[in-house]
Amino acid sequence: MHIVYAASECAPWAKTGGLGEVIRALPRQVATLGHQVTVYIPYYRQVREYVRDQAREQTPDKHFAIRSITIPFQYYSRFAAILDGGLHDGVQMYFVDCPELFDREFLYGTAAGPYQDNWERYALFCRAVLEASKQLGPPDLFHAHDWHTALLPAYLRTLYYFDPLQRNRGAVLTVHNAGYQGSYPNSIVERLLFPWDIYTADRAEHNGEFNFLKAGLVYADRLTTVSPRYAQEIQTPEYGQTLDAVFRRRAADLTGILNGLDYDTWNPAHDGNIAAHYTPGNLAGKSECRRDLLHAFGCAPIDDSTAVLGMVTRLTTQKGIDLLGQIAEPLARENVVLVLLGMGEEYYENLLRSLAAKYPGRISVRIAYDTTLAHKVEAGSDLFLMPSRYEPCGLGQLCALKYGTIPVARGTGGLEDTIEQWNPESRSGTGFKFHSLDPQDFLAAIRRALAIFPDKDSWQTLMRNAMSQDHSWSQPGRSYLAVYEQVTTSRS
Repeated sequence: MHIVYAASECAPWAKTGGLGEVIRALPRQVATLGHQVTVYIPYYRQVREYVRDQAREQTPDKHFAIRSITIPFQYYSRFAAILDGGLHDGVQMYFVDCPELFDREFLYGTAAGPYQDNWERYALFCRAVLEASKQLGPPDLFHAHDWHTALLPAYLRTLYYFDPLQRNRGAVLTVHNAGYQGSYPNSIVERLLFPWDIYTADRAEHNGEFNFLKAGLVYADRLTTVSPRYAQEIQTPEYGQTLDAVFRRRAADLTGILNGLDYDTWNPAHDGNIAAHYTPGNLAGKSECRRDLLHAFGCAPIDDSTAVLGMVTRLTTQKGIDLLGQIAEPLARENVVLVLLGMGEEYYENLLRSLAAKYPGRISVRIAYDTTLAHKVEAGSDLFLMPSRYEPCGLGQLCALKYGTIPVARGTGGLEDTIEQWNPESRSGTGFKFHSLDPQDFLAAIRRALAIFPDKDSWQTLMRNAMSQDHSWSQPGRSYLAVYEQVTTSRS
């Protein structure tokens, strides 16, 4: 089977969050199972700089797979090239190069907000993938990801319906986060050359706008999302982000597949970003990682009885940063040090800076995106906090489990699926959960963990329980293949 993945990110070339990690790991896993795999992402400035750094040249030559593809819009055409990114672990990479749309400092927007032409950027990307695949090898199936590529199945079933090379290709859409949908004024229907019959309440119209994600939900053959619990949650008004009715209509075609973790990158046994290596059988290196983490955050040395609480997160309301702010004062009175790495909404960045200034020695904050430091937080913390309002899957807790850093998390989405509540009687479980949005419940969960922390025998059992969990991509890869086979069989 030949599968083409279209996504707005793929690590290590371009990444802002979990999506980039998925698009690095899932195609590679599918390739190891004997299938032909191709990945397309935009040729952002970030991608160009990564390629340049890897080549150790100032201006490496572009390797063109296709020199020019014409992408028509209502009143004009744009031109894109397809660059050959090479074969990596069995995965063929291609980059869609359109400098006026993708050669920008940031992937999606600036601090002032998203780029106003994101609708054009990602529509062009979708059509470029469809056009390029006709020349480079039509796949059995396209796998699109999130709103940025949700128009790909919509194009397949409308503008490409009579195209003999594409009309019978399967299309799967994965929703990584239903909160991001790509909604734009209905004037773009004509600008994108769609027929007007796409703009109805049972297709791509939503709340008076053209909704990229809804279009994909309607036109894709099958839908997946990134955890079984989230697949249930998005069918409810609380979590469906106003699209719950659409998810319910497609419930029979919706599968929740838990994301995996790339253990080649995230593994304390061989992680090159941390101070010492350790395994479930030899936890000694964890203490050295703890000391190194505190040094990296400018914290004074602490006693072994003091717990280090870590967070690596986007600073948004979704991530429950407001809950953390509401318990900061009583938390600072506990025998803990909190280190937090992240960036995001200006309000939360300023809130955290103020908390760090108010509680020096207890709360230390780094407003940044820093991959090396993220590894240090995962390895050096004793507890990992994730008070998310919703969490489709979550990457932080999967990393924390592998590093023996015990998660304290709200039981939602993938957090509920991957963390088992610690049971002191049976000495089973991998973390501590709370379920309401009451900040006092969050604080109570932290205190339950802190009550166990001085009992080093129980704590090491808890650490080993966590580290023994298998959240590799092996099982998710097979689950996605089952979905692909269902789609291709139904279209054959």
